[in-house]
Amino acid sequence: MLKKFNIHKPIIQAPMAGVTSPAFVAACCEAGVLGFIGAGYLNGEETQTFIQDVKKLTDKVFGINLFVQEEPMIDIHVLQEARMALQPIYDELGIQGIPTVVSKEVFAGQIQAILDENVPIVSFTFGLPSEDVLHRLKEKGIFVIGTATTLEEARAVEAAGLDAVVLQGSEAGGHRGSFQEPMQLIPIRDLVKQVMGSIQIPTIAAGGIMTREHIAEMIALGVEAVQVGTVLLTAEECSVSEYHKEAIIQSKEVGTCLTRAFTGKPARGLKNTFTEQLEHAVVAPYPVQHHLTTKIRQVSAKTGRPEYLSLWMGENSYMARRASAKEIIDSLWG
Repeated sequence: MLKKFNIHKPIIQAPMAGVTSPAFVAACCEAGVLGFIGAGYLNGEETQTFIQDVKKLTDKVFGINLFVQEEPMIDIHVLQEARMALQPIYDELGIQGIPTVVSKEVFAGQIQAILDENVPIVSFTFGLPSEDVLHRLKEKGIFVIGTATTLEEARAVEAAGLDAVVLQGSEAGGHRGSFQEPMQLIPIRDLVKQVMGSIQIPTIAAGGIMTREHIAEMIALGVEAVQVGTVLLTAEECSVSEYHKEAIIQSKEVGTCLTRAFTGKPARGLKNTFTEQLEHAVVAPYPVQHHLTTKIRQVSAKTGRPEYLSLWMGENSYMARRASAKEIIDSLWG
């Protein structure tokens, strides 16, 4: 994969939806790694514009990640209880009215934008693309990557005909890419050891990778590349809020937790007032919970209330430092 796309360092910038900006993706590409657009929250038109904006900033190869959409079964009673659990926070932040919950089909538009713009690499999270989507991508010569959190999921990715798989360890920040039940939390070292030799497609390790030594260990275990996210969140070019960057820098060794409270899907981030307050509350399924909490996150960001923000980060966040994307990447691979 790396040779095919002339990538000189075995590092992929994690496609962090809602975090990656065109400037950030381009900066990572220019630093010699594979930059990735996190398009999970974009519609088709926004996806196409984002791709075009990255192209204006770099002539290097980059990829794009999509969420495999699923239509949630909405239980009105669950929805009401989820809203009630959030009501004290709405009140505290002065949010009036009931947040709109709109689930729009955007996947088809995203795929068309990718085909129109000839993006050479596409990865998927939360499941597998349909045979039709995979066929359309392959017809254009697009390299397709899946995400797996278990050996069984990795085998499913290979069986579906995808070209490579990201193995996401339990240490990873942000959303779990799990798509089979029950969800399992397997440390990246153990997951890689379970998968190597059991599938034939290239593997990419993700989760808690913050140092040159972490990368060397993964490469020694046989993966083709690593995918890093948290270590790049504190880069100068990263557009996350100053609250988010400072929270990462100030985080402790056991400072994160897995929570469904923000989006309805399990994701790893900093423990804060929001995650603790909603720890035992009823949570609506994804993406309904995401819509219910969007206004909370927006108002909290504007008014300086990080205790209600989704501060995604991996387990080894305390190892992060402030620097340019190039400086961070150079420290990971000379």
